[in-house]
Amino acid sequence: MSETINAAVEAIAAKLDGGFDGTAKFVIEDEGTVYVDGDTVREASDDDAADVVMTADADTFQEILAGDLDPTAAFMSGRLKLDGDMGTAMKLGSALS
Repeated sequence: MSETINAAVEAIAAKLDGGFDGTAKFVIEDEGTVYVDGDTVREASDDDAADVVMTADADTFQEILAGDLDPTAAFMSGRLKLDGDMGTAMKLGSALS
């Protein structure tokens, strides 16, 4: 697992202190994928199905996790791509902000 994926797993787990109602994949381009399922946050495998898949470069994810970039703003500007359930993405975005 890359340093970027390790850091993302730790940061997301800390922000989702009470867990998350749903499943999500964070695809960090050229780094790997993080999977969120309830209160579990880990590196994703290819077999992991998710309610929503969010894709962005490492810088965008770092800015979102640091609180420097609102996930909705990242989506609206095209820096964050979504595939799947928008409601789940919005709940997760609120939890990460």
